[in-house]
Amino acid sequence: MTSSHTEPMRCKWAQSDPLLAAYHDTEWGVPETDARALWEKLMLDGFQAGLSWLTILKKREAFRRAFVDFDPARVARFDAADVDRLLADPGIVRSRAKIEAVVGNARAYLDMQAAGEDFADFVWSFVDHRVQQGDGHHVPTESEQSRALARALKRRGFKYVGPTIVYAWMQAVGMVNDHALECFCRDRV
Repeated sequence: MTSSHTEPMRCKWAQSDPLLAAYHDTEWGVPETDARALWEKLMLDGFQAGLSWLTILKKREAFRRAFVDFDPARVARFDAADVDRLLADPGIVRSRAKIEAVVGNARAYLDMQAAGEDFADFVWSFVDHRVQQGDGHHVPTESEQSRALARALKRRGFKYVGPTIVYAWMQAVGMVNDHALECFCRDRV
């Protein structure tokens, strides 16, 4: 007697690799409201610029070690020696500009906090604190909200937060539901 196991239908981008499938099935598009987790994911999306998301996923644990679990208060204290140490770390993407951006972005995050601005509340306000439903057919690379949020983040001193990076991040953290219509995750979010 044979048993046939069929994989659930998922978004096409998540079908080529088991790591992508697991990420898609458990994290991508799930609404995230923890400020630190949102910041971590935005920093990882910045590192992804010009690379595949699979590359970043494979290096995610090394990134977490390198950036002390993406604790903004600790990362904000990184100095030139820390940047040099990270540039020598083969486990992460070794881009001086991206590493320095994360350090600066930690400081910008803390500045927001010091001004009484909660990062999670701030970013979710750009979608009226509600998951935006994509149409399930056409997935844009940016949106009116991602452009506005990118501008607002840049005004606060953030780097590597252009509208395309911000849109990809909004999808990842569940601010936008861009799961394909046939994807088993679409109705979950």
